[in-house]
Amino acid sequence: MSLLEVKDLKVGFQAVDGLVQAVRGLSFSVEPGRTLAIVGESGSGKTVSTQAILGLLPEADISGTALFEGADLLKLGEERLRQIRGAEISMIFQDPLTSLHPLYKVGRQIAETIRVHDSGVGRAQARRRAVELLGLVGIPGPDRRVDDYPHQFPRGMRQRVMIAMALALNPKLVVADEPTTALDATVQAQILELITELQKQFGIALVLLTHDLGVVARVADEVIVMYAGLPVERADRRTTYYRPHHPYTKGLLESIPGSTGVRQGRLRPIPGRPPSVLAVPPGCAFHPRCEYAMPVCAAERPPLGRVTGDGDHASACWLPHQAIGLGAEAEAVRLRVSGAETR
Repeated sequence: MSLLEVKDLKVGFQAVDGLVQAVRGLSFSVEPGRTLAIVGESGSGKTVSTQAILGLLPEADISGTALFEGADLLKLGEERLRQIRGAEISMIFQDPLTSLHPLYKVGRQIAETIRVHDSGVGRAQARRRAVELLGLVGIPGPDRRVDDYPHQFPRGMRQRVMIAMALALNPKLVVADEPTTALDATVQAQILELITELQKQFGIALVLLTHDLGVVARVADEVIVMYAGLPVERADRRTTYYRPHHPYTKGLLESIPGSTGVRQGRLRPIPGRPPSVLAVPPGCAFHPRCEYAMPVCAAERPPLGRVTGDGDHASACWLPHQAIGLGAEAEAVRLRVSGAETR
């Protein structure tokens, strides 16, 4: 049974020109101990979707369902949501320096997280737990660093503090929003290794939000690729990397240095730029940037349908539902599409 099951999530914001749809229909599920990676460029809707589920967008127009252990998070009152946030579902935000209070010592912030949800825990006990958590996430001298302020930690250590805070109440689900952004490669690897080790140790379900497919390759069990507020491909990690179907997924892979999609040692960036949520193209939102685009792509939005012979692999594309791959087969499809349009 899924720990979290989201169905047809839509998130909109009122603007001067009307309702802006940031998320236009997202469905996914996460099982205990598993990792779901939601991948997409900035503005794809990945962060907005999880913030909506956690009740962090009070001004948004939200519809759909988000069942967490059978309870619909989108219908719960603020008091109940506050009890769930931190205790049962935690979030690791992208920038720890803006998420941690600059005027409070990190130990106090972790201890207050614990005491807010458990009034029976005294200050001394909460402090001991904070020291224990800082040691758990690999911060040296935790009994001393517990009294330091956030600015006294380098960025990688601040991210470890955020992870410690997220784990303070032994949550069942952790949402990590770009947890390794702006970290150098060595520190990034350390943080990812830490997250996966703690996940295995405590059996936590993880939803990882990222634009970096290199990060996904290290930790994900299942991958959802989003574009312009919609999921365009869903598959397990191996299928995503070796048998992608959607041209956007293929483009993301070809823009990674050293990936299977790079030909003759050169990167192949995706042309153009993501659309504004104020003016999403009709049909498939990716068609203005797609090398496989056909007339139907501009006229009708493709459903997220199962790719032939690949289990839970699904793609929202009008191309035949057979995995495109990244080599000769993809080129053959491109030539067939081009030939159909020129006749």
